[in-house]
Amino acid sequence: MTQPPSQQPPQGGFGAPQEPPQGSPQPPQGPPQTPPPAQPPQAPPAQQAPPPGYGYPQTPGQAPGQAPGYGYPQQPGPYNQQPGPYGQQPGPYNQQPGPYGQQPGPYNQQPGPYNQQPGPYGQPTQPGYGYPQQYPGAPASGGPVGQGGGNSPKRKPALIVGAAAVALLLIGGGIYIATRGSDGDKKPVAEKSGDAKPSSSPSVNEGNGNGDGREVDDDLNAGRKEGEAKVLWLQKNDIDLPGNGSDVYGPWVVGDTVVKGMYRAISGYSVADGKQKWTLKLPADLCAAPSQPTTDGKIVIGVENGTTDKADCADLQMIDLNTGKAGWKKSIKQNGVWDLMANISLAISGDTVAVGRTGNSNAFRVSDGKELFGNQPGDCQPFAFAGGPKLIAASSCRTDDVGNPQHQIQELDPVTGKPRWTYRPKRGWEIDRVYSVSPLVTSLKKDKEWSVLSLKENGSLRSGLVSDKGDKFATDCGNVFAIFGNSLDGCTGVAADANTFYMSTAPDSSGITDTNKVVAFNLNTGRSKWKAAAPAGRTVKPLRMEGGNVLLYVKAGYNKGGGIATLAPTGGMPQMVLRHPVSTAQIESSFYNPKIVYADGRSFIASGRISASNDKEELEMKTMMAFGN
Repeated sequence: MTQPPSQQPPQGGFGAPQEPPQGSPQPPQGPPQTPPPAQPPQAPPAQQAPPPGYGYPQTPGQAPGQAPGYGYPQQPGPYNQQPGPYGQQPGPYNQQPGPYGQQPGPYNQQPGPYNQQPGPYGQPTQPGYGYPQQYPGAPASGGPVGQGGGNSPKRKPALIVGAAAVALLLIGGGIYIATRGSDGDKKPVAEKSGDAKPSSSPSVNEGNGNGDGREVDDDLNAGRKEGEAKVLWLQKNDIDLPGNGSDVYGPWVVGDTVVKGMYRAISGYSVADGKQKWTLKLPADLCAAPSQPTTDGKIVIGVENGTTDKADCADLQMIDLNTGKAGWKKSIKQNGVWDLMANISLAISGDTVAVGRTGNSNAFRVSDGKELFGNQPGDCQPFAFAGGPKLIAASSCRTDDVGNPQHQIQELDPVTGKPRWTYRPKRGWEIDRVYSVSPLVTSLKKDKEWSVLSLKENGSLRSGLVSDKGDKFATDCGNVFAIFGNSLDGCTGVAADANTFYMSTAPDSSGITDTNKVVAFNLNTGRSKWKAAAPAGRTVKPLRMEGGNVLLYVKAGYNKGGGIATLAPTGGMPQMVLRHPVSTAQIESSFYNPKIVYADGRSFIASGRISASNDKEELEMKTMMAFGN
């Protein structure tokens, strides 16, 4: 439990990150993996000095006496690191910062002291006090990088269909942004794709290492062995994107349709053969989406309110993912000059979609677009939300010292916005991510420290996780280079049931091939219960709970296909439920920053971003792959 402040923390385990040792995962190297750092918005000119208080992001050099604003992006510490020390212990001094300097640092870094409670312990406040905060400087899913347009995509998408299906994958990595000139004159329009091309597959990209090693027109299932799933289909990009490419949103599986969004279109495809069922064209760039739709397949996305570089992510569009039909559309009303909507985050709980951003928030009814509630009274305002069975809000409170923020986390009534409980961590700790809303498990960060704690149903502290010496953890929460519009939920690499939290360790690269394990933590004590090793020479990642077991993605490796497995709540060896073909392992491993979904016996892997150095290469990029029996 919490160590006395006078005790010095032992070395290793949860806490401030140390310099990554040899063999620890490193951040992406070289142009293909390293995007330019995200630039925080500049403060307005001096003559437009804003009133003190929340809403306006102050500059890092702001004097302590000045009133800071809500949502100010603090110096982002390394992301996906070990939970930091608990109680009063600040962690070891003189530690090496992450290689990204001030931008959100790489994940999988070496942790600091172990066997400690996360330092952010605070006291729950009375229900109704304040509201959630913004967690600036941490990874979040942002909108497409490019403003302006691309050429009208008049090409039919290449759809590679095998004799059947199966796929899933999760690869670490940042965002590859390759500049190939101005696209200011392009006016992209997403068009409906043609029929699938059963015998086609991506061609080998000669000379630049982007090929998948397959011949043109081969059969993706030709080398499938007994017991392996079938490749149902493989898609290639058919949209001419702006110079910096585009993020991919989704995929979401609704009935017999799998849906993804990219650039200026949302499209639905048959889960069985990958043929396009519908496409909804958007007037401008898709810039935000929740991690999950409603239970009946409705979703609300964010669309930019123009096609210039001055456009904000300020328009909301409801879509029925079953049919692709657009519902209500609404522009978010700006609440003062410091209501910054360059980026927003969205979360759905029941029939409510909550919109978070720097200093302001709103909530609307998904079914008809009626506004349910806006900013909260008091000195604390939500900046981001997590959805699902509960609506969780993270808030930032007005303080007199921007370098020492005060955050809080709350459960809100999704209809009225009234808080059911409020928990305040210790001053200086910022709400980072929500790994589970029921039970509630959240991560917090302070400078280069990282902590994970669990709360009870009434919002009081349940426990803080305590790691074993040497354990390093890696969660995947999407775009690690966005600064504003942070989404609290949507992370993989984690799962939780009523009394246990499961988290994958960072890959151990000390052997011939990478491997890792899943660690189970007792949510009542915070201590680890057991550890389960990945299959030999493989790495695994929890996706969610299913049927009382932990659902895992098994990453494809050299001469080893990926797949879906389950892990019993008591540990043991992962049991494969869907084994992806070894013959397509290289294709499976080629997806960039992939997103994985498993539904009804099928696995889907979608690229997290599409970007290339030229048009030809762009149209050879694989966007989604499906596997099944």
